[in-house]
Amino acid sequence: MDKAIKPYAQVKEMLGKASIPWEKLTGYIRFKYIMDEVWDEGKPTNKHYNNLRFRRGGKTLITLCIRDGYFIACIVLGKDEREKFDEEREQFSAEVCKIYDETHTYHDGKWLGFDIYDELFIDDIIRLLHIKRKPNRKIMPESIEKCGCLDIGLSHEEITKRLITSL
Repeated sequence: MDKAIKPYAQVKEMLGKASIPWEKLTGYIRFKYIMDEVWDEGKPTNKHYNNLRFRRGGKTLITLCIRDGYFIACIVLGKDEREKFDEEREQFSAEVCKIYDETHTYHDGKWLGFDIYDELFIDDIIRLLHIKRKPNRKIMPESIEKCGCLDIGLSHEEITKRLITSL
């Protein structure tokens, strides 16, 4: 796999209208979490062609799989996280609960995948991120909008530096 990071302009072009929810979701993650961003790029014939993973300490928070005109947000919920989901189930939309119920449980958890064309699932995905891991960023910019357009592949130190200088 090629680890070369694509510039945000190219990612935005691939996503099309889905770039708006992409910016909202990645902006939120960068605003609230200190995460390493790992870019995976495979062969164009591979169904997992362009992926951005947010991970920390060997655990992946979320994987975003870029497709032509949309992206897939993949979150794996382990046993404890599934119990938390069940406790907070009423806070999630009926569509998310349906996807959760229909997803097979593997030995390592439920692999939830959401096709993102618009902002329909973004708030639910953010709730799932809070179940998966509490936010850990101490330095916050004054606005989340300043986080979404940062280039992919920056380290959390570079993101923090850019956020501070943009205030």
